Amino acid sequence: MIFHVVLQHAEDDWIVAEVPALPGCVSQGKDEKEALENIKEAITAWLWAEDQKAMLKASKKANKYSIIVAV
Repeated sequence: MIFHVVLQHAEDDWIVAEVPALPGCVSQGKDEKEALENIKEAITAWLWAEDQKAMLKASKKANKYSIIVAV
């Protein structure tokens, strides 16, 4: 998948990275390279957490089963 990432210089000279499509998905780094590496990890964690929340809701419905699909 591809996401747009917004980079912003913070007052403490760190770079803040945010993914507008994923509310609350934010990370930072000492430089642009580190910020981008860290936001990739944050995206993975954000998507995993949302999947877990969705599965909790889905597991309460009858006549459904789940499988895992790698993208």
